[in-house]
Amino acid sequence: MAETKMYDTVIIGAGMSGLAAGVRLAQYDRSVCILEKHNMIGGLNSFYRQGKRNFDVGLHAMTNYAPKGTRSGPLSRLLRHLRLSWDDLSLTPQIGSTIAFPSVFLDFNNKPDLLESQIRDKFPGEIDGYRKMVAGLVGYDQLGLGTSGGSALDYVSSFIKDPLLVNMIFCPLLYYGGARENDMEFGQFCIMFRSIFLEGFARPFDGVRHILMKLLNKFKALGGEIRLKKGVAQIVARDDQVEKLILEDGSEICARHFLSSAGWPETMKLCNLPDAVPLLPAGKLGFVETISVLNCDPKKLGHKKTIVFFNDSDHFSYEKPDSLVDLRSGVICSPNNFDYKESMGEGMIRITALASFDRWKALNKEEYALQKLKWYEKTLASAIRFVPDFRNRVVGNDMFTPLTIKRFTGRENGAIYGTGSKKYDGLTPLKNLFVCGTDQGMVGIVGAIVSGITIANKYILSE
Repeated sequence: MAETKMYDTVIIGAGMSGLAAGVRLAQYDRSVCILEKHNMIGGLNSFYRQGKRNFDVGLHAMTNYAPKGTRSGPLSRLLRHLRLSWDDLSLTPQIGSTIAFPSVFLDFNNKPDLLESQIRDKFPGEIDGYRKMVAGLVGYDQLGLGTSGGSALDYVSSFIKDPLLVNMIFCPLLYYGGARENDMEFGQFCIMFRSIFLEGFARPFDGVRHILMKLLNKFKALGGEIRLKKGVAQIVARDDQVEKLILEDGSEICARHFLSSAGWPETMKLCNLPDAVPLLPAGKLGFVETISVLNCDPKKLGHKKTIVFFNDSDHFSYEKPDSLVDLRSGVICSPNNFDYKESMGEGMIRITALASFDRWKALNKEEYALQKLKWYEKTLASAIRFVPDFRNRVVGNDMFTPLTIKRFTGRENGAIYGTGSKKYDGLTPLKNLFVCGTDQGMVGIVGAIVSGITIANKYILSE
C-alpha cells in the first residue's frame, strides 16, 4: 500500500530558499519535510566532487555582503530570522571586481564610493545623474514582496544619457539575476543593484557547501526531515486546496501547507490546472559555464580580480543566442581572489556565457560531447581577451550547459533565473500552496534565503 504521512508543511526542493523556509518553520515546532528530487541538496547552487576535487555549481559569490556588526540589510535580517551568527557563514569579502568593455573599465568592490569615483572620473558628465538614480533606490523593499513593475532600462536611462555607461551598469546585474532579455523588471533591478554595487560580494573559504551544510544541519537539529531522491510527480488538489503530493515512487504525502521552490511554471504543471491557471512562460535564458583548475594561484599570473564582467563592444546584448554559445560577453570568476588569510592551493577560474537550450538539446549524444570540448576551448579563448592567459596552467576542467541545469534542477529550458514574470506575493490559485525562491522574485544566495523566510513568515507562521 502506498505510504501516506501528514506534516504541517511540505517543501518541494532543497535549495537555499527551501532549506531556509524549513529552518524557519522548524524553529516554531512545525513538522516539516523537505523533498528533493536529486541525491544532493542545493538546487541552483550546489556542489559536487570530481577527480578528488570539490566544485561549486551556481555560486560565484554571495551578494549582499555586510561587515560583522551591521544591523540592517538583507544579510543581517536573515541571520536574525534563522538565529545564526555572522561567524556561522564564514564570509570573506572580495578583493575587487571589474566591468570590462573595450574602451572603458570600471572597478568596484564592497565600498560604493569606488564605483562612484570611477564613474566620476570616466563619465564626468553622468555623475550627477548616477547619484540621483542611486538615491531613488535606497528605500526599496528588499523583501521582494512589492509589485514594482516597469522597465529598469527606462528608469536608468532617465538619469544616465550615455548608452555605454547604461550598458556597463546592466551587464553585471543581468548576468547575476536577469530573467528577461535586455532589460529587468524595476523591482528586480533595485534588488540586484543594491546587492552587487551597494553591498557587494563575499564567499566562504569552502564555497557554497559551507552555507548549505549550515542550513541543513540546523534544519535537522530542529527536528526537520529531508528526503532525497524523492521527486514530486503530481500535486493533487481538491476544490481550492492541495490535498496531497504523489511522489515519483508512488508514495503520498499530506500536509496543511505546501511550499514550492521548483519554479512557477514547473509548480503549476505539477498541479495540472491548465484551465484555471494561465501558465507564465518559462524562462529562455540559459548559460554554459567552464571550470578550469590551475596548478597555481591566478594571482601569480597577474589575475587579481575577483570577478570580471566583460563585453567585447560598447553595445551589450543580453538575449538567447542563435548559436550554441554567445561569446561576445561573459563572466570570469576566480574563487581564489577573495581576501582569504590562507591559500586555496590549486587555482580555479570559472567562465559563464549565454547559451541556447534548444541548440544544445538538438544534439545527439556524440555531438553533445564533441561540442562541449569545442566550446570549452572557445570560451577560454574568449576570456583571455580580458584576463591573463592561463590555458597552459590548466590541470583539470569541467563544463555544464543548459541541459545540465534542466537535468539537475528541473528548470524549464535550463533557465537559472526562471520566468521573466515574477510572483512577488508568493501566492498560487491554491490556498495552501505557495512559491518561494527565484520565481518569487528573489535571486542570489541571500535573496533565495530571504525569500524562503519571508514566505514562511507571511503565510504559514502568521496563522
